[in-house]
Amino acid sequence: MNNDRINGTVKRAERADRIMTLLFYLTGGFFLLFLIFLAGYIIIKGFADYYPGILSCTKDGIGNQFFNTVYLVFLSLLFSVPVGVAAGIYMAEYARAGKLLSFLKICIESLSSLPSIVAGLFGYLMFILMTGMKWNLIAGALTVSILNLPLITTTTEDAVRSLPKGYKEGSLALGASLRQTIQRVLLPAARPRILTGIILAAGRGFGEAAALLYTAGQSTNIDWSNWNLNSPACPLNPFRPGETLALHIWVMRTEGSLNRNAGRIAGFSSAVLIILVLLFSLIARKLSKKADEAAGGLS
Repeated sequence: MNNDRINGTVKRAERADRIMTLLFYLTGGFFLLFLIFLAGYIIIKGFADYYPGILSCTKDGIGNQFFNTVYLVFLSLLFSVPVGVAAGIYMAEYARAGKLLSFLKICIESLSSLPSIVAGLFGYLMFILMTGMKWNLIAGALTVSILNLPLITTTTEDAVRSLPKGYKEGSLALGASLRQTIQRVLLPAARPRILTGIILAAGRGFGEAAALLYTAGQSTNIDWSNWNLNSPACPLNPFRPGETLALHIWVMRTEGSLNRNAGRIAGFSSAVLIILVLLFSLIARKLSKKADEAAGGLS
């Protein structure tokens, strides 16, 4: 009788497992197909809007906006990655459980849900009005960094905490200090998950528009023959205004609609933006894989 009950319980568990597995496969497959359809539709429709000169660095092209997007994301990662990774390590290894840690987690959670338009207004007050500067790329990069910090911090903390305890204990047992253990053992082991957080943060930077509306500006004046960093027309001058692709799409769909090619520019810019994010993710993962292989070979 007991064997019959056990067999019945096992069969019900196996049936429930098969049903839930099928349900998860269907849910995951649905969203995967939806993402493929959405990205494919935007890319195909966007490239259908292509016309000669759209990739130029003129008012009818998006060359300057493309460069501004990549440059601003690069600047934002320069600020957010070191601070976010350091904060995540502090939360995982140095902060003691208590009211301070709980308060920090509440602050991070609140900051992660901050609307980008509010961050843009904060950036406008802090980096434009209080500094007396005009719209510039540094202000936009700092504002995007504020939005990215919670994601990078949380990802780093979770990545370090999820490592087996033997990694840390073994390193400390061999005489390494905590700093050496973090630098040479924990961070390399947690690198793939940390990189995932950085990629997600960069993707948000690529697609951000509201936060840049008040900080980076809606104008671009680049002279590609001028490489004097003090010049407001120098491409690498971080203190010049710089309209990004996401912001350019918004402009083309609003006040920029007077441009006869506004719709085509917006559509093509959307396709380029999606491809840009995809290429960034692939390249970042490829570089991370090579770095892991190199580190493995040295060890």
